[in-house]
Amino acid sequence: MIRFFDMFFSFIGLIILMPLFLITSLLILFTSRGTIFYTQKRVGKHNQDFTLYKFRTMQKHADKNGLLTVGTKDARITRTGYWLRKYKLDELPQFWNVLKGDMSLVGPRPEVRKYVDLYNDEQKRVLDVRPGITDYASIEFFNENQLLAQSDDPEKEYKEEIMPQKIKINLRFIENQSVKEYFRIIFLTLRSII
Repeated sequence: MIRFFDMFFSFIGLIILMPLFLITSLLILFTSRGTIFYTQKRVGKHNQDFTLYKFRTMQKHADKNGLLTVGTKDARITRTGYWLRKYKLDELPQFWNVLKGDMSLVGPRPEVRKYVDLYNDEQKRVLDVRPGITDYASIEFFNENQLLAQSDDPEKEYKEEIMPQKIKINLRFIENQSVKEYFRIIFLTLRSII
């Protein structure tokens, strides 16, 4: 049933948001050098890698200086990218990932291999389900970039504090998945953005 909702909402979302996609694409093209989309390998269901799509919000090749974004004023973020990130518009191309079946609208956020390789056996249970565009952990850690900006060692803070807490939240969701929870998380996400 959830897969049906995923396909339906992602298909409708891609059609309805096409004008926004076009405007966003033009803004990215005219305000910074590089491609419109940013692609990155992430780890999905059953520990399988897939290509995740986002609108590009950072300078070209910025990820070579680290995978974590620290604070809202990270110098690598473009002017347009700042607004896209603030309103989570950079995530919209992931509707394509949902339509393809790589992701769900709701589920644990997919992580890069570097961090998944640190999971213990219990934490690897988050890989039993499709990753999602949003989840309780994303809502709880809506200000993750600001938290990392306040840290003396953002990489250590993420690996030892934030990531384990997010996984714990996701494991609780996995144990209590339902259509009701699916729509509740979508509602809470929209509310937090607005």
